[in-house]
Amino acid sequence: MEAVVITRDMMIVFGLLGLAIFLFVSDLLRVDLVGLLMMVLLPLTGVLSAEQAIAGLSSNAVVSIIAVMIIGAGLNKTGVMNAVAGQIIKVVGRSENRIMAVISLTVALISSFMQNIGAAALFMPATMRISRQLNFSASRILMPMGFCAIIGGCLTLVGSSPLIMLNDLMEAWWQNNPQAVTNRPFVPFGLLAVTPIGIALLVTAISYFAVFGKKILPASVCRLDDDTCTDRRLQEIYGGEVGHSYELAVPAFYPSHTLGELEIRPRYHVTVIGIAKKEGYKKEFAPTKDSVIEAGDSLWVMSSEKNIQRLVDEQGWLIKPEHDVFADENFPDESGVVEGVVIPHSNLSQHTMEELQFRRLFQINPLAIVRGDKIIMEKINVTELQQGDTILMQGRWKQFRLLTDQMDIALLDDIRGEELKPERTRCAVFFLIMALTLALVFEVKLSIALLTGALGMILTRIIPADRAYEAVDWRTVFLLSGLIPLGTAFEITGTAAYIAQKVLGAVGDPSPLLLMLVISLLTSFFSLVASNVGAVVLMVPLAMNMASGVGTDPLVAALVVAVSASNTFILPTHQVNALIMRPGGYKTKDYIRAGLGMTVLYTGVLMLCLKFLFAI
Repeated sequence: MEAVVITRDMMIVFGLLGLAIFLFVSDLLRVDLVGLLMMVLLPLTGVLSAEQAIAGLSSNAVVSIIAVMIIGAGLNKTGVMNAVAGQIIKVVGRSENRIMAVISLTVALISSFMQNIGAAALFMPATMRISRQLNFSASRILMPMGFCAIIGGCLTLVGSSPLIMLNDLMEAWWQNNPQAVTNRPFVPFGLLAVTPIGIALLVTAISYFAVFGKKILPASVCRLDDDTCTDRRLQEIYGGEVGHSYELAVPAFYPSHTLGELEIRPRYHVTVIGIAKKEGYKKEFAPTKDSVIEAGDSLWVMSSEKNIQRLVDEQGWLIKPEHDVFADENFPDESGVVEGVVIPHSNLSQHTMEELQFRRLFQINPLAIVRGDKIIMEKINVTELQQGDTILMQGRWKQFRLLTDQMDIALLDDIRGEELKPERTRCAVFFLIMALTLALVFEVKLSIALLTGALGMILTRIIPADRAYEAVDWRTVFLLSGLIPLGTAFEITGTAAYIAQKVLGAVGDPSPLLLMLVISLLTSFFSLVASNVGAVVLMVPLAMNMASGVGTDPLVAALVVAVSASNTFILPTHQVNALIMRPGGYKTKDYIRAGLGMTVLYTGVLMLCLKFLFAI
C-alpha cells in the first residue's frame, strides 16, 4: 500500500477540526455559529472550493430535516401527536424509565427500515408533548431516543447508509483480491445478518439509560424559548401563593354549597379554576361565586400545596394523585398561566372584573393583580382595575385569544397552544404515508419524498406557509450544513487515509480480536469527525486487507466497520445528535458525559458479539 504523505491541506484540516472541537467543548460560540465558521474558513484557507463548502445546505440530510420538521408541525396542528402521546401514556403509565424505554425502542424499530434522522424527527414532537404533560425534563428522554435511533440503523442491512453500501464494497474488494480469498465465491450478507448485534446494542443502550440516566443526563435546562422558564419566573414574582394546579375529589357525603358560601379564595387562598360534574361529562371553567359544589364533583384548583392541604383537611375532600377528569385541560398545550397588562385607554380600566363578568364571558381565572410593588391576591374580583395593572391569569389558550380580541390587554407571554384542526387529521396522515411510501417503495430520494409530503401539507392549508418556516429549527440546519463540508475536507485531502495508515501500521501483527477492536475504534473516530459513509468507503478495503493478513474472515472485518460507523455519541456531529441538541437543551459536555459511557459499552458489546457469534 502506497504511503500517504502529510500535506499543507491536511495540517489545515487538523487545525480546523481541533478548533471546532475546542469551540464545541468550551461553548465560546453557539454550535450553529461553529458550523457556519467551518463553512467560511474551509474555502478561505483553500482546502475546499466555495461550491463544496456550501454543498451542505443542499445535502440530502439537511433538506430531509427541514421537510420532516414541517411535516411534524402539520401533524401537531391536527392533534395527531396529542393522540400518540396519550396512547403511550395510557399503555406504559407515567414512569420516566418506561416512557424512555418505549419511545427509544419504537424509534429504533422505525429507524431499522428508514433513515435514523427521519425516525427521530418524526417522533420528536410526541416525545416533547409527553415530557411536558408528565412534567419530565425533555433532556431525560431525547438523548436516549436519539442514541437508539442511531443504533436502530444496525437492526437490518437497510437501516443505515453504511450497511446498505456494505455488500457492494465487499464484493468490489473480493473481485480485486482473488489471491486473498483463495478463489472461494463471495456470499453477501442477508437482510437480518446484523440483527443479533443490533438487538444486543439496543438492549444495552436502553439498560444504560435506565440505570444511569439520572446521573449522566442533565436536569431540566432553562432556556429563553422554554415554557418552564416562564413558570419559574412567575413563581419568583408571586411566591408560593400561586403554586400549581391539583385535582380534588368531593366525597359522597358532602352537602351542597356555593363557592361564595365556602369562601375558598379568601379563607384558603385557593382558586377553583374548574368544576366537573357527572364524572366529567359536564365541566364548568372559571366558576363564579354562585357555582355549586356538591357530592361526587371533581375540582380543578390552583394554589400552594400547604394551602390546598389545609382546604382538604377542613372540608373533608381528597387530593387525587394526578389529574384525571381535567387531564386534557391541564395539558400545557391546552392551558396555562400568563400575565396581562392593562394598557392606556383600556376598556378594562376603571372597572372591576365582576362588573365586566370576566369569568363568565371569557372563562379565565384571575389569580392576582400587581399594582406597583403591591401584589393583590384578595378581593381581586371587586378591585377596580387601573392603567398599568398587571393581571396574573389562568385559562385555556383559546380563551386567551378571545380575551385579546375583545379587551385592551397586552399579554406578556405568547399564547402557547395552537388552534388545532382535528378535521384535517386524515389529510395530514395521508401526506405522511405518501412521503414514506415514495421513499421506501418507489425509492424516491428521501429529501424529495419528504419535501413532497411537507408541500402537500402547506398547499392543502393544514399548516400556513409562514408557520412552516417557523417550524424549522434553523440552528440545527446551519450546524449540520457547516459540519458536512468539514467531513468532506477530511476525506478528499487524504487526512482520513493518513490517520488510518498510521494507526494500522502501528498495530503491527495483532490477534484477530485486537485487530477488530482497532478497526472499530478507528471507524468510530472517522464517523464522529467526518461522515459515516466516508468512513466506511475508506475503512472497508483497509479492514479486509488487514483481516486477510492475520488469517481471519475479511467479511467480519467489513461488518465491524459498518456497525462501528454508528458509534457516534461523544459529539453532536451526527445528524440525530444535532437534531435533538436544542430541543433537549444539551451542551457538548452533555454528549461527552453520556456518550463516553455509551461508546465504551457499544464497543465492548460489539467485541463480545464477534467472539460468541463469529468465533473471532
